[in-house]
Amino acid sequence: MNTNAELIKQINDLKQRKNAVILAHCYQNVEIDEVADFVGDSLYLSRQAANTNADIIVFAGVYFMAETAKILSPDKKVLLPRKESGCLMANMINLQQIREFKAQNPGIPVVCYVNSTAEVKSECDICCTSANAVDVVRSLNSKKVLFVPDTHLGEYVGSKLPDIEVITYPGYCPTHVRILPEDVLEQKKLHPEAKVLCHPECSKEVVELADVVGSTTAIMKYARESRDKDFIIVTEIGVVDRLKRDFPDKNFIHVSFKAVCPNMKWNHLEDIYNVLLNENNEVDVKPEYAKKSLEMIERMLAVKV
Repeated sequence: MNTNAELIKQINDLKQRKNAVILAHCYQNVEIDEVADFVGDSLYLSRQAANTNADIIVFAGVYFMAETAKILSPDKKVLLPRKESGCLMANMINLQQIREFKAQNPGIPVVCYVNSTAEVKSECDICCTSANAVDVVRSLNSKKVLFVPDTHLGEYVGSKLPDIEVITYPGYCPTHVRILPEDVLEQKKLHPEAKVLCHPECSKEVVELADVVGSTTAIMKYARESRDKDFIIVTEIGVVDRLKRDFPDKNFIHVSFKAVCPNMKWNHLEDIYNVLLNENNEVDVKPEYAKKSLEMIERMLAVKV
């Protein structure tokens, strides 16, 4: 079996020869950063790849992320190292279910979290990320808004916009809902000086215990810029791994061993090498879904934050 150093060299050789770019979501195994051109949140990665002249995008993430990359880079070949790697939350809603949800709540604009499939995005009015969800919902100037698929992010948005009724679809991130209030309270007791940094996909009861609530990028930015030294990180362990690596002078406590996304951890260097070598597991999006999804993303990007 090849060592990591050998695999890294082989991947970098293939990447150069095939004019490829490798994207790594920050919930991925940290080893993948060694070959990644960009590391971060899913939409950021897709936008970065679209601005390159690469012929091939390898997306170390889950399926909806690779779809987004294809939507933003329709002329590039998009490869997913493990094609069976889907997002459990995104899979909680399909085309029929989004149509039924809209039919039950007619005439109300629909905000779609970017953590969703292209076919679901195509049925909505605008996309959002965990970073801009509040601004996106506010921008619609509507007294009522439908929010799919994450009920917890939708509830968080509603708490920030009390004059707007945010009606949420009952989807959720299994990794984040495994984090319980008692997990946070236990770590706060052990580390009373630590700041609690929490992702809004967590339950309302967990979010209320946080000092800072934000996307993975926002959490990492706050930890980088803060003068504090101790942080309880209330999100997937991949964020903790990168913070520990990048800021060894600070102390990062992972809130719970349960906060690990198994689908995100499927990808390893061997998978990156194999998919780039064989150019299999190509991800495509039906034109009718791609066109509407792109419109939803562009509408989101036009919102003033």
